[in-house]
Amino acid sequence: MTSAPHSQANTTTEAFDDAATAVEKLPPGHVTLTVEPGQQGHIPPSHDPNRPDLSFPFETTDTERGGFTDEYRITSKTGYITADLALRPVPSHYHKLPAVLADPEKAIRLKQVKLVTWYENDPEDPRNWSKAYKWYITFVCALSVVSIAFATAIIAGDFGGVMKEFEVSEVVVALSVSLMIIGFGIGPLILAPLSELHGRRPFWVAPFLVYIIFNIPCALAKNIGTLLVSRFLCGLFGSGPFALAGGAIADVWDNNERGFAVALFAAAPYGGPVLGPIVGGFIGETIGWRWIFWVNMIFAGVVACMCATIPETYAPALLLKRAKRLRAETGDPNITTEQELFRKSLKEIVIETAVRPFQMIATEPILTLMSMYASLIYGLLYAFFFSFPIVFSEGYGYNDGITGLMFCSVLIGVGIALFVTPRLEKDYLRRAAAKGGRADPEDRLIGMMIGCWFIPIGMFIFGWTSPPTVQPGGGNWVGPCSAGVPFGFGMVVLYFSANAYLIDAFPGYVASALAAKIVIRSGLGAATPLFITAMFHNLGNGWAASVWGFISFALIPIPFCFYKYGKWIRSKSRRAA
Repeated sequence: MTSAPHSQANTTTEAFDDAATAVEKLPPGHVTLTVEPGQQGHIPPSHDPNRPDLSFPFETTDTERGGFTDEYRITSKTGYITADLALRPVPSHYHKLPAVLADPEKAIRLKQVKLVTWYENDPEDPRNWSKAYKWYITFVCALSVVSIAFATAIIAGDFGGVMKEFEVSEVVVALSVSLMIIGFGIGPLILAPLSELHGRRPFWVAPFLVYIIFNIPCALAKNIGTLLVSRFLCGLFGSGPFALAGGAIADVWDNNERGFAVALFAAAPYGGPVLGPIVGGFIGETIGWRWIFWVNMIFAGVVACMCATIPETYAPALLLKRAKRLRAETGDPNITTEQELFRKSLKEIVIETAVRPFQMIATEPILTLMSMYASLIYGLLYAFFFSFPIVFSEGYGYNDGITGLMFCSVLIGVGIALFVTPRLEKDYLRRAAAKGGRADPEDRLIGMMIGCWFIPIGMFIFGWTSPPTVQPGGGNWVGPCSAGVPFGFGMVVLYFSANAYLIDAFPGYVASALAAKIVIRSGLGAATPLFITAMFHNLGNGWAASVWGFISFALIPIPFCFYKYGKWIRSKSRRAA
């Protein structure tokens, strides 16, 4: 095993045939922190070891050599646990001992290695911070996602102003939304592994500041090219919250206590874009489209200041800092963390982040179909941003501000979903308890089986209560507007359930599975704005919405099929649980 990197000049290393199996020879006079033989850490009640640990550094730890560990979640009286007791195989159907455990000689050497853990009731453990402080961090994390997602759609409030000034078509202006979404897809692939290596805190602030700066050329753009390039860079640097927020929430709330906190995070990527046209419509209507970006920049600046107050929450980074300090204080080079012990090379990290997600898309039907389903819903959300103006601005003659207000119905649906998703989490825990404490990943699909019906219902309501089927007049606007309620509800409940299912179905490859989902989601989300306007103009409101309704209706069997056959499908996979 690779010893933890340190600076002691008087420490020597005895190398074996495998670079991952080096043992420290202790220098004379060093201080050894003893660990009682057979000592094991304590799993706190807030943590379920049968569920994936989202604080584990999946992308930068070589689990083929070292396996998995609960080091970052367990507690111990001494603050250490010997590595031979902590390491275990990667949870997947293909059960394989890590290389360091498979070799008896290497396994014996692990007894000398002390993996740093949290103390019992450790005040530095983010899980032990006060509930008020943890809710503050949760709120800031969710708000950061809302603010970035808000920025993607705020320009939809005044497409006309941009089209008129630069004399370009609506499809070209729609690229300002698509390119930012593409940036969202690329950014997390870079920021996620960097945050595992250096902690989350630096990436809450630095990329966010760059994102704020690139709002300036958006507001001052003299041509459409400047606007489009700046929007892409806004998406690239503004993607930090998408890469960090979910993990930060998992850092402070353990997996048995994060029900409503995760519900907030699940709603944020969908609630943010809905707010964009509401605000952007009134700004564009009154003071012009350039002020849309100035207002967005001000909002982002306020959120950035709040993000700067988030401390380091990432357990591997905090424990690594503690390990380095203890090595310096005691002179014991065997004090380390698993991430430090089995850190991947740069080449392995690139493969993990840029290659494996696409391999899994091609070989894992569960991942492919669930990601496509969740991504379709994401694309439909952006389809609403372009179809609402067709119905309410062109059909009803409303101005951009009033048209933006119609999106409040989607917010109502999102709000209802926030009360349902914690109950889905409680239902999951009940099912787990009934099965002896270990639920199947398919138990996560209950939410999808409920929410999937509301998506086509919303699309059919929207299409067949819009002009010309129902002519404008009186309160007829309520029909197409009300379609946002079932859509918003189904969207959040479905995404919450699908995301949880992917995490539980691929506990050893969570990072790659979620990266694959982000790639597919960003691709569909970016493509939808480019053709949705032409689709509604050519097919008419009723049939254009019905096409999406029929597509979403055709996907309804997916969660039901996986609920029945998912366990058998996972049994054929090398990576699934």
